[in-house]
Amino acid sequence: MDALATAFQSHRPRLFGVAYRMLGSRADAEDVLQDAWLRWHGADTATIENREAWLVTVVTRLCLDRLRASKQDRENYVGPWLPEPILNDTLPSPELQLEMQNEVSVAFLAVLERLGPEKRAAFLLKEVFDYDYPEIAEMLGKAEPALRQMVHRAREEVRAGRPKFTVAVEARERLLEKFMAAATTGDRAAVMALLSEDVEYMSDGGGKVYAALKVLHGPDRIGRLYYSIARSWPGIQYRLIRINGELGAVNIFQGKVHSVISFRIDGDRITGIYTMRNPDKLAGVSADQLDR
Repeated sequence: MDALATAFQSHRPRLFGVAYRMLGSRADAEDVLQDAWLRWHGADTATIENREAWLVTVVTRLCLDRLRASKQDRENYVGPWLPEPILNDTLPSPELQLEMQNEVSVAFLAVLERLGPEKRAAFLLKEVFDYDYPEIAEMLGKAEPALRQMVHRAREEVRAGRPKFTVAVEARERLLEKFMAAATTGDRAAVMALLSEDVEYMSDGGGKVYAALKVLHGPDRIGRLYYSIARSWPGIQYRLIRINGELGAVNIFQGKVHSVISFRIDGDRITGIYTMRNPDKLAGVSADQLDR
């Protein structure tokens, strides 16, 4: 029993990384890992040649089952759906923090959400976790030529939604500091000056709190939004915080977390703003988790 648990735990960071990227929910990822553990515990492990591949296959297929089962829920979701944000200091181990630093930004996961379940799995296993095509074909039960085409198409879709230029951490921090200062006062012109012409704004309230029900596009509409926010919640505070491996922001209003904001930045402009307001997805975030 101890040997089984030790073997499973040694692969747990990677398994969680696969599940969270597939599902966009920490709770769902943990549930999948629990199901995978039960299957691992009941398997004849002496006959398993590659334990990591076996476990990744099980986790991937469990995730695919969940995504297919939740398709109707996603279609009926009120407003835009965004992944659950994870603050770095809530990750339980250094190994898991290291695993989650690679390709896990909210902006990246929002792009993945546009892919179908199997296409998402194929892309992640190849591009993020670096498995070979024959391995992935066996994991997903796909013919290799079809799988290669699937990954190629997914790569093109993901590339279209990603920044063209890498932004240094210091430059990202300076830009977000300016944004937070402008948003705090509701300075519409100052907010607009930091946004790209094709900027998008997504807000996930889950139908439980006030949030934009559609994706907003363009500096003017988003500038007006932050003007309204500053006046609707006077005294709201913005603080830098590390979310899913990147600098983002958290809003505090009357001592409580109002929202968690992630950004996509390209060069010296903000190209995407992703605001999480759904209280279910903020259950693990509190005002005492503000230090980076």
